[in-house]
Amino acid sequence: MPAPGNRPARPARAGTRPVDLWWGALLIVTGEWAFATMGAAIRVVSTEVDNAVVVFFRNAIGLLFFLPWLARPGWRGRLSTVWPRMHLLRGVAGLGAMYCFFYAIAHMPLAEAMLLKLSAPLFIPFVAYFWLGEDAPRLTRWAIVVGFAGVALILSPSFTAVAPVAAVALLGGLLAAVAKVTVRHLSGTEPTARIVFYFTFIGTTVSAIPLLWAWRTPSPHALGWLFAIAALATIGQWCLTRGLRQASAPRLAPFVYFSVVFAAAYGWLFWGERLAWSTVAGTALVAVAGLLATRATPPATLRAEVA
Repeated sequence: MPAPGNRPARPARAGTRPVDLWWGALLIVTGEWAFATMGAAIRVVSTEVDNAVVVFFRNAIGLLFFLPWLARPGWRGRLSTVWPRMHLLRGVAGLGAMYCFFYAIAHMPLAEAMLLKLSAPLFIPFVAYFWLGEDAPRLTRWAIVVGFAGVALILSPSFTAVAPVAAVALLGGLLAAVAKVTVRHLSGTEPTARIVFYFTFIGTTVSAIPLLWAWRTPSPHALGWLFAIAALATIGQWCLTRGLRQASAPRLAPFVYFSVVFAAAYGWLFWGERLAWSTVAGTALVAVAGLLATRATPPATLRAEVA
């Protein structure tokens, strides 16, 4: 989650200096390490608490970071918006994606779950076409074909075992795409902090409802992991946003896939998960597709994250 502030994210400069590119790459890689570590933490704590509890704490603790922002004078003006329905759509879609991804992380190999989390760019052209009537350029169409071929290759060896979970993860990708397209429209008039606040507020409010039947008081050990998950998500969001301000999104897009590398390392080190050649090849295809899709995606859309 980006640090609260009043100004919208400034677009990357057309002529990026090498030092800006290196700083941007370092921030993106650090952010992806945070997301992968968050995924490992979710895997650990999910053995003790329900997915609904994990999602609630992720949002509720994130909301605490906005207390200083709300305490400053003029908070009514910072919350004033003419797009309440758009914020609600972004919040519900993003929260749905979060439920899906957290569930996938807990129930399938960590690297594969993190990769399917990055499938959102493949769905954005579909959302933009059916919702906004935007036709995808030829490069984007090829990216979609290549990307889903990679997903099929990754899932093919263990399709029977992971098919239901993979379907949930891909649904999360679709919902994340809806959230990203929504943010693309909101970012034209709404400051970043306002967008993220409403997402976190809506996420906290809605995710509290399932606690009526899913609540189980976390142990001190689990509570520590839940706080770590929220902190890592905050670090990841901040690094991603700052990194995309340093250089153009297409030039930094390859570094987003470091989360899969980190997740694969965690999966091997802690759970003995090994990557099949089909997974490696499929990951390469999805990465190539993601890079192609990124070149046709506005930077504001790329900043919209749901982790």
